[in-house]
Amino acid sequence: MEMLVLSFTIFILALFVGVELINKVPPTLHTPLMSGTNAISGIVIVGAIISAGTNTLSPTVASVLGFVAVTLASINIVAGFLVTDRMLNMFKQKG
Repeated sequence: MEMLVLSFTIFILALFVGVELINKVPPTLHTPLMSGTNAISGIVIVGAIISAGTNTLSPTVASVLGFVAVTLASINIVAGFLVTDRMLNMFKQKG
């Protein structure tokens, strides 16, 4: 139970820090940073798969949290690539 509370506390703190950092990014840096966050989301997926296979928490909780992490990181990667592609298409010359 103590590990669950610690994990949840770290999650909430990371959520607040992430929101603050994202709100401070100027629009001109959005596309390069989006590409970087796609790479970070790939690392998150690997970590989520590893943590889903551990038995530190109950196996059900680890599986559910791992599934949620993989799902959200996958959505972030796909959306990031779509936004980056759309932004880059805006700079292409029309011929």
